[in-house]
Amino acid sequence: MFKRLSDFPSRHSGFKAIIPVIVFLGTYLVTSIVVNDFYKMPVLVAFLLACFVAIVTTGHCSLNMRLSIFTRGLANDNIMTMVLIFILAGCFSEAARDMGAIDACINAVGRFLPGYMIPAGMFAASCFVSMAMGTSVGTIVAIMPIAVGVADSVGMSTAMIAGCIVGGAMFGDNLSFISDTTIVATRTQGCEMREKFRTNVRIVAPIAVISVIIYLFLGLNGSMENTNVCEVEWIKVLPYLLILVFAIAGMNVFAVLIVGIFATAVCGIGSGAVDQWQWINSLQNGAVGMGELIIVSLLAGGLLETIKHNGGVDWIIGKLRRFATSQKAAEFCLAVLICATNLCTANNTIALVMAGPIARPIAQQYGILPRRAASLLDIFSCFVQGLIPYGAQMLIASKLAGISPLEIIPFSFYTIMLGIVALVNIAIKKPESNAA
Repeated sequence: MFKRLSDFPSRHSGFKAIIPVIVFLGTYLVTSIVVNDFYKMPVLVAFLLACFVAIVTTGHCSLNMRLSIFTRGLANDNIMTMVLIFILAGCFSEAARDMGAIDACINAVGRFLPGYMIPAGMFAASCFVSMAMGTSVGTIVAIMPIAVGVADSVGMSTAMIAGCIVGGAMFGDNLSFISDTTIVATRTQGCEMREKFRTNVRIVAPIAVISVIIYLFLGLNGSMENTNVCEVEWIKVLPYLLILVFAIAGMNVFAVLIVGIFATAVCGIGSGAVDQWQWINSLQNGAVGMGELIIVSLLAGGLLETIKHNGGVDWIIGKLRRFATSQKAAEFCLAVLICATNLCTANNTIALVMAGPIARPIAQQYGILPRRAASLLDIFSCFVQGLIPYGAQMLIASKLAGISPLEIIPFSFYTIMLGIVALVNIAIKKPESNAA
């Protein structure tokens, strides 16, 4: 009998360990495509089924031990951090909406930004804020409610504006000097942040420019019209301005959201838009409204911890290492390695922590420069993270936009091009030397 969780053997029969991921993707993604309705299959039900499969297929131990492994994933620090962010984000969003902050921001945007420039403008703003803030989720939380309100007011596709925000958020997540992914990628590969930034920006900057052009084109050829602008109530805009200013200043995302929540109280009650009890009820409704998202995040943590414990990630890594036969092949293996790990963990920072130490000896063996390896790992982790429908970014974006994650993906032009261009870069780039 195993006394502790660490006593439990983690060996598993390879491919069998990742069956729960296949079950989830088949249940949620494939079903939605087959029935041509992204709302038929609730993501929560798909996760429940995948979690059931994960627990059942875990062998060599009692049911209690299997549940212990699963619940260890629920209590993961990263999952708990995301849950707290979701709760605070829900409180802020609901309080801001009820005091009229979103309508005020819509009027402000309509006053200064022509309708046809809104998609490109929102993408650029998201890039800027995520670069300064260092967190894609925090950027989505800060900008998405305003962007959705603007989209509704000018007749713009909500899915398209959500794609703008998610793409811009992943741009900063990939490049920011204070981003978790940048820090982990550079540390695991042994290079300086500025070196990785210079290598990285040469790949992603042209993609960002192309994305702006695409969004401008869509704006010019759409049916969008300028908002019927009313007088801007700047006191109601203040909570969002504070969030953006403090985010750009590099304040912790928790502190930013707490400042925003109290700003809605001061500005909302002070302007007479709400009274203290309406504000308190807004906080309650906002937190409760995030319930489904929180449950999904917890189930995802348990599911992925079970897969990791059963050796699913190790199996993928072991299979991929056999294909590294040259520098170019090794770079492709690094890309597949981080993509596969990210698909299993649904968290690009965790994926980099797990895959980074495995990638480094491969990079060293085939002469891949540390800055190049760090850049590729970070790029492909953000590529996957920005597109998977069960990642935190897509989940919070779809929640705030009121649409399915699968509706956002086709408009995430930056994120889609990020993976394609990076693959092309690997294919055409001349081999480098570690002596360089």
